[in-house]
Amino acid sequence: MNITSTKTLHNGVEMPRFGLGVYKMTDREEAIQAMTTAIDTGYIAIDTASLYNNEVEVGEAVKASNVRREDLFITSKVWNADQGYDETLRAFETSLKKLDMDYLDLYLTHWAVPGKFKDTYRAIERLYDEKLLRATGVSNHQIHHLEEIFATANVKPMVNQIEVHPYLTQVEVRDFCTANDIAVTAWSPLARGKIIDDATITSIGQKYGKSAAQVVIRWHLQLGNIVIPKSVTPSRIKANAQVFDFELTNEDMQLISALNKDERTGADPDNFSFKF
Repeated sequence: MNITSTKTLHNGVEMPRFGLGVYKMTDREEAIQAMTTAIDTGYIAIDTASLYNNEVEVGEAVKASNVRREDLFITSKVWNADQGYDETLRAFETSLKKLDMDYLDLYLTHWAVPGKFKDTYRAIERLYDEKLLRATGVSNHQIHHLEEIFATANVKPMVNQIEVHPYLTQVEVRDFCTANDIAVTAWSPLARGKIIDDATITSIGQKYGKSAAQVVIRWHLQLGNIVIPKSVTPSRIKANAQVFDFELTNEDMQLISALNKDERTGADPDNFSFKF
């Protein structure tokens, strides 16, 4: 495994196992510098969303890099206020213009808005059929949301992006996704920094000369998750990628997984205000 390792999605597309999340990167210069640092470090995936208000910066960073667009994997998401069939098609067109790209590698429903998420996914299927997307997916979808989509979809989602970290291991949802050949991307993979001072994780890190963040990123990768740690700090962006020169033991993996307490840092998909 290395920084450009991929997971094969169920349509054959190779999705990078490791990438940069860009949530809350709203300062233009800082965002572009972070993305440029990541690409220069070897990251080949960037995960954005219309909500993040930095799709323009993602496009500029990609253009300014020495890496060809087709060698990068760019993900974006349709926000809740823009969901529905026609609305999603319009939202996608807006995102594509902001990114200044001809296609996206992956487009996700950001949250399962009641009464709309199935139509939203139907629009994503259409974009996929029209070859404007290389892969389809959803985010923050529980098992029952996925089952509703399965009932009407022509193509199952290839990715489900959910909150996963040692304090929220999401075993049931991940197992369901695995059984249905849906790749899992972990957002908030470091529990928004809460794991940094965890005694168990810190102790494991000392064995390998690694930070708690590096240990947890490695845990994600060995679980089979796609992982997109976010940072705007160049040194942290580089450090987050230094996880391919060691391997956690089975005991280490079990100790970290045992830290689960079903504790979310973000919203619960079944108890979420879709108003903003």
